[in-house]
Amino acid sequence: MAQVNAFVGNLEYNRAKILAYIQKARELEADIVSFPELYISGYPPEDLVLKPRFVKDNIAQVEAIASAMPGDIVAVVGFVDSDNEKLYNSAAVLSKNKIQAVYHKKHLPNYGVFDEKRYFEPGEGYVVFELNGVNVGVNICEDIWFTDPTKTLVDCGGAELMVNINSSPYSIDKLPQRQENLKQRSKENSVFIAYNNMVGGQDELVFDGAAMLFAPSGELIAQGKSFEEDLIINDLEFAETKKHPKPAPAEIATQFKTFSINIKGEKKDINPPVIVPMLNREEAIYKALLLGVGDYVSKNKFQKALIAVSGGIDSALCLTVAADALGSENLQALYLPSAFSSSESQEDALALAKNLNVSIREISIEDLFQKYLEELKVHFEGKPFGAAEENIQARIRGNIAMAFSNKFDYLVLSTGNKSEFSVGYATLYGDMAGGFSILKDVYKTEVYRLAKYRNTISAVIPERILTKAPSAELRPNQKDQDTLPPYELLDRILKLYVEEFKTASEIVAVGFPKEEVIRAVCMVDASEYKRRQAPPGIKVTPRAFGRDRRMPITQGYLSKK
Repeated sequence: MAQVNAFVGNLEYNRAKILAYIQKARELEADIVSFPELYISGYPPEDLVLKPRFVKDNIAQVEAIASAMPGDIVAVVGFVDSDNEKLYNSAAVLSKNKIQAVYHKKHLPNYGVFDEKRYFEPGEGYVVFELNGVNVGVNICEDIWFTDPTKTLVDCGGAELMVNINSSPYSIDKLPQRQENLKQRSKENSVFIAYNNMVGGQDELVFDGAAMLFAPSGELIAQGKSFEEDLIINDLEFAETKKHPKPAPAEIATQFKTFSINIKGEKKDINPPVIVPMLNREEAIYKALLLGVGDYVSKNKFQKALIAVSGGIDSALCLTVAADALGSENLQALYLPSAFSSSESQEDALALAKNLNVSIREISIEDLFQKYLEELKVHFEGKPFGAAEENIQARIRGNIAMAFSNKFDYLVLSTGNKSEFSVGYATLYGDMAGGFSILKDVYKTEVYRLAKYRNTISAVIPERILTKAPSAELRPNQKDQDTLPPYELLDRILKLYVEEFKTASEIVAVGFPKEEVIRAVCMVDASEYKRRQAPPGIKVTPRAFGRDRRMPITQGYLSKK
C-alpha cells in the first residue's frame, strides 16, 4: 500500500509519484500495490471534474501509467472515470501495460466535508480478479463500511483479499473508529482487507494515512505511519483450499468483471508485520497542524510566512507550529505593541522568537492609533472608549501584517482559535486578516494542551505564556473572561452546540448554567457572517466551520430554545 501525498490538479506530479512508488514496490518484490482514492486527480478535486478536459487528461494519465509500468506487478489506482455523460469515482486495475478493469465506487458520501453526489454517479459493477491463484476484490473508501459490495465480492466472487483505496480526512479520534469498523468487516467476511489511505494537506483537510491491513480473523497485522508518506508491504499466505463461491443472483451476475493475471516469480519470504504505534491525542493533532500548514504553503508556492505575535498563547503556538513545519528561516514574526501591551507580553514574544530562532521585528502602533483617535474625535464626540477603539488597534496590526505580505511575498498566518471564531471574539480585517488559519478548528483549551505537549519536546514556549490569563490587551487591564465565559466552560458548551447540534435546552439539561448557554449559542449564531470572511484553516475536529457546518448567515431560528 503506497500511502502517498497527492497534489490536486497536478496530474503529471501525481503520475510521476505513482510510477516512482510502483518501482519501489517492485524492488521489494510486491505482486500488487495500491494507491489512494482519486489519486490521479487529487482529493477532493471539487469542480475541476466539471471541466471535460480535466477529466480526459486524468484518464490519459492512467493510460500513460499502464503503458510505462513494468509487467511483473499490478497496480490499483484511483481516478475520475467518465462515460461521456456521467462521472465516476473509480479505481483502475493496471497490469501488462494496459487497464485490465475499472471499478466505480458504489456508496458516495454526501455529509460533512463530502460532496460526492454533486459530482459522481454510483457504480453498478463488481471487480474481482485472480492474481497468481488468489482472488482479489476491489472497492473504494465508503464501500467498505457497508455490507455490499464486500460481502458480494466474497460470497459470489470468492474474494480472499479486498483492496480498498481511500481518501479519508483526519479528525480527532477517527483512527480507532476506522480500526474497529475494519476489524468487524474483515472478520464477518473472513477476508484480508488492505485499507490504503491518502496522506497530505489539501486546503482545510488533512489526510493522515495510517493504512491498515487486517487478517480474516479481524486481527490488525500491519499499519502505516500517521501523517507521513509510507510504503506498507506485507506478504500474505492464503489457504490452498478455496471456498466455493455462491452463484451470483441473476440481477448482478452480469455485473461481475473477472479475469486472471499471472506474474512470474519465486515465492517471497514472509515480511514481518509492521504496526506503527498509535499517536496520543495531542501528538496527532500537532502532526495534523504541521502537515496542513506545510502543504498549504508549499503547494501554493509561498516561500515564507509571517505571524504577528502578541505574547499570548495562540500566536505562540502558531509560531511554534509554523517554525516546525516550515523551518525558522522561512518565518518572519512581528510584535506590534500599543500602550495597552504589557512589558511581560513584550518579553514573552521576544523570548519565544529567540527560542525558535525566528526573526522578529518590533513596530509600535501607538502613534498610528493616536492619529486615528485624533481624526475620529469629532465624530465620536460623547461616546465612551469601546469596541470601535479596540478594533482599530487590531486593524492597524492587520494592515501592517498585510503590508509586509505585499512587500516581501509573505503568507500571513492568522492566529485565532475555534473558541474565538465560534463566538465572534475576533476582529474582521484585524486579527482575522491572513491567508491561512492554523488554529481555526482548535478550541482554546486544546491550544493550551498542544502548547504543553510541544514543550515536552523542547521548552520553546515561555512558561508565563502558559500560565497568565489570556487577554487581547486592547484596553487597560483587559481579560478575555470580561467578555466570555471561562474557556473550560465555553468549550464544553461549544462542542455540544457546534459539533453535536444539541439545542440550548438540551445543553442546559445536562447540567450547564442556562445563562451561560444562552449567551454562548446566541454569540455563535450572530457570528456566522464573520466566519464566512475568515481565511481557510485546518480541520481537526469532527465538525469544523465551513465545509462541515454550513449555516445560513441570514436566518431567524432562535437556537436558544
